[in-house]
Amino acid sequence: MITNRQNGSLYTKIQNKIATIEFGHPASNSFPSELLERLAKEFVSVGNNDEVSVIILKSEGEKAFCAGASFDELVAITNLEEGKQFFSGFANVINAMRTCGKLIIGRVQGKTVGGGVGLSAACDYVLATENAAIKLSEFTIGIGPFVIEPAVTRKIGIAATAELTLDATNWKNAYWAKEKGLYARVFENINDLDKEVEILSEKLASYNPIALLEMKKVLWKETDDWSYLLTERAAVSGELVLSDFTKKALSKFKK
Repeated sequence: MITNRQNGSLYTKIQNKIATIEFGHPASNSFPSELLERLAKEFVSVGNNDEVSVIILKSEGEKAFCAGASFDELVAITNLEEGKQFFSGFANVINAMRTCGKLIIGRVQGKTVGGGVGLSAACDYVLATENAAIKLSEFTIGIGPFVIEPAVTRKIGIAATAELTLDATNWKNAYWAKEKGLYARVFENINDLDKEVEILSEKLASYNPIALLEMKKVLWKETDDWSYLLTERAAVSGELVLSDFTKKALSKFKK
């Protein structure tokens, strides 16, 4: 079931050293700024919890994993500061995931767009279903996936990032995402996905937490500059969203 709260929902359950962070929003699990801020803070909090060895990130329901950032908020941007702040939402979440002291397993049950692809890429290991197609459609409204690009390219490489970004109107299926390295494994249905997420998380939780932390550092080596890089990228997107091209494109979606 998907929450009906307009600012979305965020719940964390901790059991047997495994923290499950679950987010939801009535608009296909998209993220308003408030929910992004809560998620970033939650990764910091759980990452500092000595009772947690591994994190599972999942979304509500059985359909979309994440539709990216709130489109209503995107349309409402009127100045550079608002634009930068809006696009900093996923920047802050990705940096919180990057610096979190725990390995993060992504559980992706359905389609994901834009910032949701960045969220998946920022997980350390992702399991998905056959329905977990991905798309970066930012070019169609005159902006680009600049904030999430470092996380996406880190996982799938520059050639695949170019293919995904430039082919902005088409979906790439889950097996394409697995072939490129975004997903580790793909399953036929959610039941099989959840069984494997449970098995993997229990295995990881049984390992030496110090070894897991050191592995996290290895996986994220040479990303220390992301603290300011992603903020710079947010400013670029914040400026583009005010362009005449983007304003005209977004006018079609205003309520």
